[in-house]
Amino acid sequence: MAGHFAREAFVAGTMAAGLAAAPPAAAQDRVSILLGSYHVNSSFNFEEVNPGAFLTWEGERFDWSVGGFRNSYGGGSVAAMVGYPVYDWNWGQIALTGGLALYPGDGDRFKYNMGDVIPLAGMRATVGNAFVQAFPSDGKSTDAIISFGLTFGLDTSAP
Repeated sequence: MAGHFAREAFVAGTMAAGLAAAPPAAAQDRVSILLGSYHVNSSFNFEEVNPGAFLTWEGERFDWSVGGFRNSYGGGSVAAMVGYPVYDWNWGQIALTGGLALYPGDGDRFKYNMGDVIPLAGMRATVGNAFVQAFPSDGKSTDAIISFGLTFGLDTSAP
């Protein structure tokens, strides 16, 4: 019962955050290329080469990203994420991030799922053009997922 309530609360919170951070009707500000992942203390042989691409719209308080990637089970996935920067400096940023990802045929592998849709929540650090994201897990097959890649601004003022 508690798990059901937590799932429903997370879905409602994610939807509210998504509405509050809805991307402007303008061109995207950034493209990010996902390269891979590392599964901390994994008990399963996950695929850790996970190419993908995300487009990001940067708002005053939130950023909104959508994209697709090869997931760690070898299938294709899509995700919509909202980021909330908590610390910025000239050459980097730390942000809280959360959203939903579609794992066709694999959603039931996750403790929390809505069919093939799973919630994601974690932290992102960007330094120059490199990024790393950390997502805690339930400890069943891995303790955490660390993903990494490169990000590029799509205008001349962004790194």
